Amino acid sequence: MNVLVTGGTGFIGRWVVKRLLKDKNQVWVLDNLANSSIKNINEFCENPNFIKFVQGDIKDEELLSNIFTLNKFDVCYHLAASINVQDSIDDPKTTFENDTIGSFNILEQCRKHHVKVVFMSTCMVYDRACNQGGISEIDPIKPASPYAGAKIAAENMALSYYHAYGLPVVVIRPFNTYGPFQKTGGEGGVVAIFIKNKLDGKPQSIYGDGTQTRDLLYVEDCADFVVSAGYSDEANGHIINAGTGIDISINELALLISNDSSAIQHVQHIHPQSEIQKLLCNYSKAQNLLKWEPKVSLKEGVKRTKEWIKSIKETHKEHEE
Repeated sequence: MNVLVTGGTGFIGRWVVKRLLKDKNQVWVLDNLANSSIKNINEFCENPNFIKFVQGDIKDEELLSNIFTLNKFDVCYHLAASINVQDSIDDPKTTFENDTIGSFNILEQCRKHHVKVVFMSTCMVYDRACNQGGISEIDPIKPASPYAGAKIAAENMALSYYHAYGLPVVVIRPFNTYGPFQKTGGEGGVVAIFIKNKLDGKPQSIYGDGTQTRDLLYVEDCADFVVSAGYSDEANGHIINAGTGIDISINELALLISNDSSAIQHVQHIHPQSEIQKLLCNYSKAQNLLKWEPKVSLKEGVKRTKEWIKSIKETHKEHEE
């Protein structure tokens, strides 16, 4: 297939590109590099099925029109977005323009050119699980941050294109994804940040009391899920979760990574109003519709992530020397 990946140089995006290339699809990547690096996809540039990287913005309607007109895409995996909750609270306009208006622009091009859309949403749209089996797609949503609000708005637009125009659309909600290529700084994920702190001999700072839980999904499992949604006709018109069905408290995660309770400190929460206390995924719909399930355990995933962060640190050290 001919496939466009927006946000394809980002953390999850580059793994999606890798999986698509492995499956012998022809891949185009569109990214404005605002929150990622071209280095993330350097290894794919020699692949004959990696057709083109376009540096550009999903808010640029003329650019989008040209890309879609010149290339006959079968599927668009739409991952480009502002993803930081605190940034959305500080600057809601930018998040709305990127995540809602930008997504609308993509939907319009896909409608005009009859291209299937896989829209990357987030577990941050949820309120809480209604039972012990974890959060399912029919559990209540709650726009507790402008990030979640912008994603819900874009989800609704995407599904409206399915119902109004018959456009093949899938909305996907992966839970907390971690792994190699994730940022280790303030905008990174908790696993990457904790591992870097451990390697740097720094304390693990935890927002609030640390009892909040996360369902941590390894990035290659996430990429398999994302790609599968694009391949499946049965998934069209659906919202689908992906996670592991196992959650861990932030306190337990910090201890797992640092092996030292004295290294853990609790700090005031910067956005307690947007906190989801228990994130546990019910992924039975993904199992049924996509025949997907996670393969990598948290222990193995943390090990792989730690090895990657170590290798990056060593490479930086060599360059400095």
